[in-house]
Amino acid sequence: MRIVFIGAGRLASNLAPALHEAGHQIVQVYSRTQAAAELLAAKVDAQAVDSLTQVVTDADVFVLSVTDTVLPSLIAVLGEGRDKSVFLHTAGSVPMDVFSAHSCHYGVLYPMQTFSKERRVDLRNVPFFIEGNDDQSLQVAQQLAGSVSKNCRELSSDARRHLHLAAVFACNFANHCYQLSAEVLAQYGIPFDVMLPLIDETAAKVHELSPVQAQTGPAVRYDEGVMNAQLQLLASQPLLAQVYQLMSQSIHHSQQEFHHHD
Repeated sequence: MRIVFIGAGRLASNLAPALHEAGHQIVQVYSRTQAAAELLAAKVDAQAVDSLTQVVTDADVFVLSVTDTVLPSLIAVLGEGRDKSVFLHTAGSVPMDVFSAHSCHYGVLYPMQTFSKERRVDLRNVPFFIEGNDDQSLQVAQQLAGSVSKNCRELSSDARRHLHLAAVFACNFANHCYQLSAEVLAQYGIPFDVMLPLIDETAAKVHELSPVQAQTGPAVRYDEGVMNAQLQLLASQPLLAQVYQLMSQSIHHSQQEFHHHD
């Protein structure tokens, strides 16, 4: 397929090369900054543009991988004169019908993964959640997702919003906990890499056990002696102490619910 990428950020920097390697033609990469467009375009043999007036009208698919807040304004401009093309966005929380006023064929191509420009992700096992307003759009989304991943599922916009919320807990909040851990260690000159075997085992366990079964630590048994002693260590950091207390309460509540229904 002939594809135009609108956006050259972290997700696009992983998805565009994967689609290119799968045999699709990336015609153009648009970004607000020419340098960003050129950086990605060079990897996929595409033309780099930084003006919407330069974007071609005859692509099969326009993949919009941009900040949620700018999607509506871009769609309003790009929708004109492109009635035969399929428009897909890659956002987790934006409903499919954001396209409805300006496009005939539209849908969603959402890879649920964390992306960084500095690290290329193998998309073959990444779950792609797709949606389409008609058969043509759904088929295009399926074809694109299926060409780079073995895991493609149709999902409604409402369900995808909750999926994205779940991902925030599993990924963004978990990573922030790593940062907080690193800051505690740094106070005593302990390198963060001592935590890596623990992190790896914690992640490995939930491949075999449910998260609630895999949970350990003082909050599980609500060991107030240990917890109060650790809160004292955080006396000078009230926000972090509050996070500790809320997380501990949530863990203990989950354990009580689990054992009550066990």
